[in-house]
Amino acid sequence: MDETIRVAELPAGRGAAWLGESFRIYRANPLAWIGLCAGWISITFALLIIPFLGGVLANFLQPVFFASFAIAAFKQGAGERIAMGELFAGFRHNVRALLNLGALLLVAEIAIFALMAFLGLPIVGASEKSFTVAEYVEMLQGKEWILVTGLALMAVVKGALWYAPPLIAFHGMSTMHAIRWSVYATLSNLGAMVVYGAALMALFFVAIIPWALGLVVAIPMMAISTYVGYREVFENRGQTPISK
Repeated sequence: MDETIRVAELPAGRGAAWLGESFRIYRANPLAWIGLCAGWISITFALLIIPFLGGVLANFLQPVFFASFAIAAFKQGAGERIAMGELFAGFRHNVRALLNLGALLLVAEIAIFALMAFLGLPIVGASEKSFTVAEYVEMLQGKEWILVTGLALMAVVKGALWYAPPLIAFHGMSTMHAIRWSVYATLSNLGAMVVYGAALMALFFVAIIPWALGLVVAIPMMAISTYVGYREVFENRGQTPISK
């Protein structure tokens, strides 16, 4: 592995502290972060409207956008001004590796959904018959464990690759190199990752209570937290590089 960086092993409680630090970064420039996240969500939903290829492209681009968020947070910490153009910063930093990561994530998600369908989870669109939400909930009775298993597998995949976008953007790593580092960092800080995930879920639960108005804070905090966790876990010798 790259000798220029090393992984810090943190106590579990640091996972919650990542969100606290993310809020501090957000509070210093809230309008910019709301704008970046609104742009990300708008582009993603616009792509999802396009049949088939739109959904594939939207999945491919997610690591690129999260690399952009990490770069924006880094620049803000360095005292630089961030603008809407930072949403596309990931396209200027090792974008091929980021797109490859998006492709691998999509393959993993498809495999998980296929497993859930094989285990008996009712799949929307698999039948010509349409049904209501209430009818679908009724169909799920006795099969909740499949849904829980699928969500757990999804969380494991997302958690294992959580550090990969900033590693690719900041260090110019290949996709597989970044994945190896990310998995190693996740396993070395499993407690912090679990606490972070639980705290993030709690944050979103609270955010949706007042007519979902809290999402204007929760979503940017989630976007920023990828960089905060990366910065604390990967202790670099010297300044954080940004690949060209």
